[in-house]
Amino acid sequence: MEASSQRLAQIRRASRQLVRELGFMQPTLAGSGLPASAVHALIEIDLAGPLTAAQLATLLNLEKSSVSRMLAKLIAGGEIVEQASPHDRRVKLLALSERGRKSVAAIHAFGNRQVAEALQRIPPHLGASVLSCLHSYAQAMASCRSGGEVLPDEGAGVALRRGYLPGAVGRIIQMHASYYARLVGFGEYFECKVASELAAFVPRLEHADNGLWLAMMGDEIVGSIALDFTGAAEPNAHLRWFILDDAARGLGAGSQLLGEVIRHCDSRGIPGIYLWTISGLDTARYLYEKAGFQLVEEIQGTQWGKAVTEQKFVRRR
Repeated sequence: MEASSQRLAQIRRASRQLVRELGFMQPTLAGSGLPASAVHALIEIDLAGPLTAAQLATLLNLEKSSVSRMLAKLIAGGEIVEQASPHDRRVKLLALSERGRKSVAAIHAFGNRQVAEALQRIPPHLGASVLSCLHSYAQAMASCRSGGEVLPDEGAGVALRRGYLPGAVGRIIQMHASYYARLVGFGEYFECKVASELAAFVPRLEHADNGLWLAMMGDEIVGSIALDFTGAAEPNAHLRWFILDDAARGLGAGSQLLGEVIRHCDSRGIPGIYLWTISGLDTARYLYEKAGFQLVEEIQGTQWGKAVTEQKFVRRR
């Protein structure tokens, strides 16, 4: 789907502001006294180890002639040194000098401080969204330049963790409240009901048939799913609190979470799983049906504080 002209203008405006705030309009970058290209060259050599000039040019997306002039200045300034490759004496490798390592340490400290101060000014739960969106956008831009496909970015991957983590209850409540307020206008009644029922469930995690799985991006909780067998209203297990933050959508986290629940149920010999949801959640319904769930009941309900069409899905072994 093509982006609207308004969206294009907004993204370009934000990109220009980001370039200015990061300091790329200045003659030097990161308090180093060096131009931006030289700063990036030192960082890449630090992260990747000794590189050839050609490899560095590819990483920086610069012409070889431009890289050659920049390297000459960095060598003359004592920031990098040339070494013969141990595998081929004809190949020259670029490595950081002692002075270069000190420069890079200062550059990293500057950059870390800049990012940390910015993140302190946005809600903590949006940190994962910043990471995911920056990764995806940068990767898409690189794909446009190279003419290739957008590949999954391992740096923005989602990992699963089973069990309670400090802050998990509040985070799950927050994700539900924000998502459903935006989607269908649920308010304080819904949030309080989620909070009370989740709080009652957590002590039941001691039972081996029950479980809570969290989707993680770094230290951020970006998704959850729970299985409540001992507290279920029927012989099947109750699938509950399946939610994803916007940062985790499109990364396969929903399928991973649902797959973990199903594997757990099958391994424990639980006869089936049921869940209640509301109509209109097409992506979630696709995941349920793909995993073998079937719609068995629809009713008009107000238990969440607003009239909606509630749907019951069941999966049997």
